[in-house]
Amino acid sequence: MKKYFLLILALAIFSLSKAQNTDCACFIKGVVRDQHSGQPVIGATVLLEGTTNGVFTDEKGRYEIRNLCPGSYKLEARIVGYNSYKQAIDLTAGHEENFNLEEQEVHLKDVEITAHRTDAPSSQPLTILSGSDLEKTRGQSLGESLKGITGVTTMQTGSSISKPVIHGLHSNRVLIMNNGVRQEGQQWGSEHAPEIDPFVATRMSVIKGAAGVRYGSDAIGGVILVEPEELPFNKTISGEVNLVGFTNGRQGVASSTLQGGIKGVSGFGWRAQGTIKRGGNIRTPDYFLDNTGINEKNFSLGAGYRNKGFGVDLFYSRFDTRIGIFSGSHIGSVTDLLNVINNGEPFVKSGFTYDIGRPNQNVTHDLLKAETHYHFNDGNRLQWTIAQQINNRNEYDLHVPRNDSIASLNHPELTFKLNTLTNDLIWDHKPIAGKITGQVGVSSLYQYNLMSGRPLIPNFNQFNIGIFWIERYVRNNWEFEAGARYDYRTLSTHRIVSRQKVSNDFTFSNASGTIGATRNFSQNFSARLNAGSAWRAPNVSELFSDGVHHGAAAFERGDSTLHPEKAINTIASVKYESEKLTIEIGGYFNYIRDFIYLKPQPDPILTVRGAFPYFKYTQTDATFKGVDVSADWEFIKNIRLTSKLSYLKAYDTRNDNYLVMIPSNRWDNQLKYTIPEFGKWHNLFLSAGNLWVARQKRVPSNSDFSPPPAAYSLWNVQAGGTMHVSEKQQLEIGISVTNLFNTVYRDYMNRFRYYSDDIGRNASLRIKWKFGA
Repeated sequence: MKKYFLLILALAIFSLSKAQNTDCACFIKGVVRDQHSGQPVIGATVLLEGTTNGVFTDEKGRYEIRNLCPGSYKLEARIVGYNSYKQAIDLTAGHEENFNLEEQEVHLKDVEITAHRTDAPSSQPLTILSGSDLEKTRGQSLGESLKGITGVTTMQTGSSISKPVIHGLHSNRVLIMNNGVRQEGQQWGSEHAPEIDPFVATRMSVIKGAAGVRYGSDAIGGVILVEPEELPFNKTISGEVNLVGFTNGRQGVASSTLQGGIKGVSGFGWRAQGTIKRGGNIRTPDYFLDNTGINEKNFSLGAGYRNKGFGVDLFYSRFDTRIGIFSGSHIGSVTDLLNVINNGEPFVKSGFTYDIGRPNQNVTHDLLKAETHYHFNDGNRLQWTIAQQINNRNEYDLHVPRNDSIASLNHPELTFKLNTLTNDLIWDHKPIAGKITGQVGVSSLYQYNLMSGRPLIPNFNQFNIGIFWIERYVRNNWEFEAGARYDYRTLSTHRIVSRQKVSNDFTFSNASGTIGATRNFSQNFSARLNAGSAWRAPNVSELFSDGVHHGAAAFERGDSTLHPEKAINTIASVKYESEKLTIEIGGYFNYIRDFIYLKPQPDPILTVRGAFPYFKYTQTDATFKGVDVSADWEFIKNIRLTSKLSYLKAYDTRNDNYLVMIPSNRWDNQLKYTIPEFGKWHNLFLSAGNLWVARQKRVPSNSDFSPPPAAYSLWNVQAGGTMHVSEKQQLEIGISVTNLFNTVYRDYMNRFRYYSDDIGRNASLRIKWKFGA
């Protein structure tokens, strides 16, 4: 009887297993083609929305997804250069679904390549911030919005100014592409934050590692892609309104977008967007920071036309901000400066106010872009983009001039006017032998900068031209890519020395290259490896700075003998992704020859404008190596644990010592509970998290004015959800509290850590109303 019982049990288990396999034996297959040419689209991503099931099309544009259970699915096909297409399917057995994709502008194509690590094959590792993850950062600056990405931190100057840092590199080593245009502002200063309104973007992506071939010189540390949504061609009017409030600084932010097509006119789309922000003095756990308010007014306009293979787009944006600089960072004597550093508290304390006095910055940035492209019937594509940027920066010192008549004019002590014109011509060739795709491009940049006021940097003219060629080969589960680029740059500077005009001319040129491979072992497991080079010519501030930089509260001195930086970056990553668990581990090694950095000098310097920390631009050979680890695990239904770990070690190989101003190691953990549906509410969530930042112990001894601050641990909570008010309206609400326990801390990457603590508890409320199509 025992033998019969075991036999029956085995048969039952086998039958049950077979029945389950039979139940989930459905499949979907088809072909993805270009809508205009009818050519197969190679390497397109076809995936089931809301799942991790997805495949790439082969050399004939074919795809197939197997082992699916019966049910309702939403199938999406997308690839760089084309608008994505979605199709609802009720699956009961095998199903065939073909797609004809409509072309999209090339710059959005570039963003697509980097933004979707799993969707678009690429050996260059990158991370995307979009959807609900992006919405949680609304109201913050661009730098603050990206802090949640593994391997990305910020360099801060006080509480209102932050700029992104990728694997320890920042400023001119991190290239920002704003709507397909290389962002050109006064980014050389630590307190010169990117002049971009994050509300313009519906997706932001971070490319980690050298990306000089595609994006040109300066992309040593990585590239940040700020991508707006595709214009709504031939659609009815829609839009959204965002309202954000923060308790710390009593800051309020309002942003709205309105967009649509033109009734009765086919192929047109337009969009208008605007943002206003106002905040007052920031508070640490124990005191207010005097003169740390912000006032911002931004807007953008876009329009475009599509007709078969032809397209044209126009875009204009204006960024206008006034930022108060903490007045306690400007100190009258060396003794007082050292006392502030040693005592750990600022001399200047105040209550709350929205008023912004001296010192402060007034910055405007205008961007005008025109892009046109044509997709030939044989599969070739040509695109031309021209853009102009005008950046005006006015910096006001703490003290007004002693002459009352001059003081009454309230002129800035420093004025920078940077005018930049860029041109990009790109040809995407048709697939060769059905397996090789690529593009050839030429780009140019001309800019001039006019400075007035107290001498700090000279006026200059700069011209750059570069040509690149990238090819990609896809076969089965492998993808290989290789590219090369050559850039040539001239720089002419003009300054007054001893009442005489002195001009200096510089010429820089170099080549960049990249080679990489991607291997998809299965739908769940993949690996990437890339080796790339990039270079960066010294900028004007590094060559000729000589004076007090009040925004940074520092005295800076340049070196006209500096050489260009040359970087070789190797980066590899492996990723496992399933419905319940996602793990990604990446390692990198970046060697930079002639690395340029601001080196703290042993003693502060006393000037007629006060006492300031003293920094000199110097050069060495450096290595940056580290590991990024991220994991997302649904260990209980609707409960997920997300963990992100960043480890970085930077070393001065020429002097056998560590480097200064390198981000500390950090570990970020979040526990999130989600309720998919509750009445009219969708995606309700409640989360709690902790960020632990280690003390930066790897610094040269006696190399800074104060030792690195202690490690700190910050807790946060968030909650929110979406309510569908009607078929075409939805309301999203989110609340959050950062630094929940009002912890006193200082961050090593904050240039004002010498003078004050960092921001205390901050609660926020976010409301978003979407309407229309």
